[in-house]
Amino acid sequence: MFSDNKYIVPSLILSIFFILGILLISETWRNHTRSNQTITVTGSARKLIVSDLGILKVTLTSSANTQQEAFRLLVNQIPKLKNFVLKYGISIDSLEEFSPTIMPIFEINSAGYQTNKVIAYTYSQNFNILSKEVDLIKKISMEIMKLVEEGVNIQQVTPEYHYTKLGELKIEIQAEAAKDAMMRAKKIAESTGSKLGNLRNARMGVLQITPKFSNMISDYGINDLSSIEKEITAVVNVSFEIK
Repeated sequence: MFSDNKYIVPSLILSIFFILGILLISETWRNHTRSNQTITVTGSARKLIVSDLGILKVTLTSSANTQQEAFRLLVNQIPKLKNFVLKYGISIDSLEEFSPTIMPIFEINSAGYQTNKVIAYTYSQNFNILSKEVDLIKKISMEIMKLVEEGVNIQQVTPEYHYTKLGELKIEIQAEAAKDAMMRAKKIAESTGSKLGNLRNARMGVLQITPKFSNMISDYGINDLSSIEKEITAVVNVSFEIK
């Protein structure tokens, strides 16, 4: 009888250790399984920005039978452009001048082919009008063609409106998008009785800078320069562990 009892305690101890081992393995497996469970969400942030630099690009041209006359006609137009800019409160320092270029015009024969004979010359020179007063650049763009009435041969392109603090804003807007993604993931996890774990992966999308109220989007990103008021949108895709 005593010999049988001496095996009870060791057997009991072994059973306890066996059960504890099973529980430990089960808990380890459960934690491993949970650690492999993730949730992936997309967060976004949008902010209204107002351009702080306007650029109006214009070109003066002139043509004449000789190179000297074509150049003289071009030079005579420049003071009229400068006076027009000064009239609107733009300093001469804010008028960028580029080197003039010349293009010969060749004779076309009766058969419709170009010959080597130069019959005229065309000069052209590009200018950029810059101002932090973007509304002023817009106004100038609508009235600068009046110089045609003064004998100025001028062409212009659509004004460009830039936001010069974009580098700082990118960091801020991307951080807001990441925060939005985390809040979304947290709410989804809580709705299923889980908790949000460590961040597994994060991928920033391209920034979209579009005109105000626009719904344009591009896989390569958009950087609108045509409007004064714009919206910048950032998107981030993140994955979190679920606990």
